Amino acid sequence: MDAIFGTIDVRDLLSTHDLTDPTAPLSAPDLRLLITRLESHSLQIKSKVQSYLLSHHQDFDALFSLCNDAVSRTDGICADLTDILRLVSDCPVDAEVRGVVEELSGKTREARVKKEILELVKIIVAINERLKGVREGVKNGRLRFAAEELRELKKALRIGDEDEREPIVYGLLRKEWQDCLEEIQELLARFMENAVRFDPESNGVRVRYQLSADGNDGVELRTVLEAMEVVGILDYGLAKVADLMIKHFIKPAVNYGSPITFVEELNQGSGEMTDALLKMVSSVDPKTEPVDGKIVYIRILQIVKFVYRCICLQNGSWVRCFGKLTWPRISELIISNFLSKVVPEDASKLPDFQKIIQHTSKFETALKEIMFISASDNKDERLSNFAENVEVHFASRKKTEILAKARNLLLQSDFAVPQEYTREGLLLKNDVHSSEHVVDLLFLSERCVVSKAASQLMKLVHQTLKDVCLSSTRVAFEFYRAARDILLLYEAVIPVKLERQLDGINQVAALMHNDCLYLSQEILGLAFEYHSDFPSAIKEQAVFVDMAPRFHLMAEEILQRQIQLVIFNLREAIDGADGFQNTHQMQQFESAKFSIDQVVFILEKVHIIWEPLLLPSTYKRSMCMVLESIFSRVARDILLLDDMAAEETLQLQRLINLMLENSSSLLESLSAVNRKGKTEEHRTRPLEDLLPSLRKIRKLAELLDMPLKSITAAWESGVLLVSCGFTLSEVKDFIKAIFTDSPLRKECLWRIEQVSL
Repeated sequence: MDAIFGTIDVRDLLSTHDLTDPTAPLSAPDLRLLITRLESHSLQIKSKVQSYLLSHHQDFDALFSLCNDAVSRTDGICADLTDILRLVSDCPVDAEVRGVVEELSGKTREARVKKEILELVKIIVAINERLKGVREGVKNGRLRFAAEELRELKKALRIGDEDEREPIVYGLLRKEWQDCLEEIQELLARFMENAVRFDPESNGVRVRYQLSADGNDGVELRTVLEAMEVVGILDYGLAKVADLMIKHFIKPAVNYGSPITFVEELNQGSGEMTDALLKMVSSVDPKTEPVDGKIVYIRILQIVKFVYRCICLQNGSWVRCFGKLTWPRISELIISNFLSKVVPEDASKLPDFQKIIQHTSKFETALKEIMFISASDNKDERLSNFAENVEVHFASRKKTEILAKARNLLLQSDFAVPQEYTREGLLLKNDVHSSEHVVDLLFLSERCVVSKAASQLMKLVHQTLKDVCLSSTRVAFEFYRAARDILLLYEAVIPVKLERQLDGINQVAALMHNDCLYLSQEILGLAFEYHSDFPSAIKEQAVFVDMAPRFHLMAEEILQRQIQLVIFNLREAIDGADGFQNTHQMQQFESAKFSIDQVVFILEKVHIIWEPLLLPSTYKRSMCMVLESIFSRVARDILLLDDMAAEETLQLQRLINLMLENSSSLLESLSAVNRKGKTEEHRTRPLEDLLPSLRKIRKLAELLDMPLKSITAAWESGVLLVSCGFTLSEVKDFIKAIFTDSPLRKECLWRIEQVSL
């Protein structure tokens, strides 16, 4: 067959073998020759195929038979599959199989769950049996066994790690475990109560080692302590013992100077210790105890060692538990009843405190050796920390005393002004001998009257700062803070104490203003006076200048509050004049005169209060503000009148003159202050320059009785009325209000307007 399908090369069948030669194209004969040869070759192939098939007839016959059998078997299989599909469609076997499988799986799960439940029941039964064993152990006195069982069952029941998905029976078992714990806890507590008791007859604590309770006899104290430790209630069991020892022994022992000693008695029977007694007896030694505290530490150490040997049986963990329960209270008792009382009163005696520091350190070392306190935790060195910081405690106590003294001084001060500093005395103005009420203002070169509280408070500040200069750095810091706190006390206490007085016009407010001014001046001078002598470590931090503006501002606020209060009262009084209308009528005149009298009365009251107390410059400034407000108000009200009769002008002039005459002493006091000014300019400056409204009100009194032409001439002068503060509109309205309409009035008004142009 390979020869039949051999490769035919067309070029072999042609006359020319180069088919790509363009010069030799195929001709018709060539093509006919090619077709002929291909047909011949095809016949040869067919002949060879036929010969091959004939020679292999049997092989092909066997192959065709095999194929026929395969097709037959395929048809049979197809028929069988068709029958099976028909059966399956008629009867769902797969559903039955699936049901059987699911039932089998359910039975398997059920069996597994029952097995798990069975295991859980076995565990629950086992735990319940162990809990019963615990109860039996408690009843039979096997306390160590019962405690260990409870500890193991706590883990098994996961006490403290409950899960909501757990079976309810676990909660019941935990309740049973808790009941067992409370039962053994109560029993162990009764054992401890019987083991350690206070004996009133011997005035001591007796410890028994063979115990009985609830029918359990012969239980050893060590067994009780071991059981409490295992079950985790050792601190609960020792708590009452700790309270008993502190109440009956520690408290008397730490009372410095109490004549007591402690005696131990040990009783044995059959070679074993049966009980031990620690009793307190009065000391017969008349010798005076040293002040170094050694005897106090000896007493307490004797008590602690008795607890270590006879109660805690020299067990380190037990005595450490007892120490945690008692050491905070013991150390606090020692500090409050002994160490704090022997802190030196004077800084020069601080070196003598070193002996107490040494004894304190030895005492705590002895407690560490028996593990009563921790050897690694510095927090347990409470006494050493206090003793070594005695400088701070000394300074803290002194600071407390200083602030208490300052507070009492402020609270007891009544801010009463001595009689010699009232208007009758005028001691300050006459420069008579000084007293504690008269102080110098450092930066104003003036003197002022202050309260006794302020002067004494400042003396206390100066004394404290002197102590700062003589003290160590740590003490100096406390004294420096005390000095600042003294000043802040005034700021915190006095305004609250005198709040009601500040709502009225009185001497207290003026005195408080002076206090704040004085304190602000003194505060500014503190740094210059003491800073160079301060310990170098606090020089940069010790500042007072930040406090001075606060007191200066407080002084100004108090003064302005008084000024506004006076102005408010004056305005209320002048409101009663009803704008000075119709004063030609007797009733209206009397009403206006009463208002003027009220104004004069208020001004005189303020004059009497302020002049003796305030600094001259402050008095002048404040009084000028008050007078300016009232004089300008009176002038304005009169100038606002739109129609005045001739008699009415005379009455208004009378009222103005009455006000000025009755205020003459006040105006004279201001003139006197003005004449005593520091500079030539202030001394020569007239009072009217300080009170523009005074010149205006005086000129207004003249205008009320002046002819129209004179008023016009005064305005035409260009200076006279303008310098007094009158405006064009005021002059025109005033003329219209006084003079009736006439050619002369029109001419004068025209002339006045022409001058203004």
